[in-house]
Amino acid sequence: MIFDQRKNLDFYKALGMNDRYAKAVEWLKSSDFSRLADGRYEIDGKAVYAGITSYTTVPWEEALYEAHEKYTDIQYMISGTEVITYAPVNALTPAGPYVPEKDVILYNNSNPGIQIPCHCGDFMILFPWDGHKPRTVNGEPSRVRKVVVKILEF
Repeated sequence: MIFDQRKNLDFYKALGMNDRYAKAVEWLKSSDFSRLADGRYEIDGKAVYAGITSYTTVPWEEALYEAHEKYTDIQYMISGTEVITYAPVNALTPAGPYVPEKDVILYNNSNPGIQIPCHCGDFMILFPWDGHKPRTVNGEPSRVRKVVVKILEF
């Protein structure tokens, strides 16, 4: 797991393989999110794509941890504030089976994890071994707009 701010995005271009992180970073830096609607955006086919979503944060207890086996997430806050909780997947208990068509497995909330407040311009890079619980309140419910860039790892 990596937590950082927009001004440092270029540092992460060399992660991974096949320039996928570089493509993700360039897309994040060059996109005018005020002009993009919520939805899916192809960056490099199934290897790198993004989804923009808007939602209102929920209490910590109402969200579940998740993880992915094939994709890394770059979760970038466009607006609003939320807490993303991190815990390694080997410290979590599955709440159900892995769903291959969505590349997701959900985990229960028995681990308090590390809670990280995220604000506009912050981002987290979450690898397949990183359990994460986004969408939770940072004090009070907040309207959030966020982009999640998915980078194929395996």
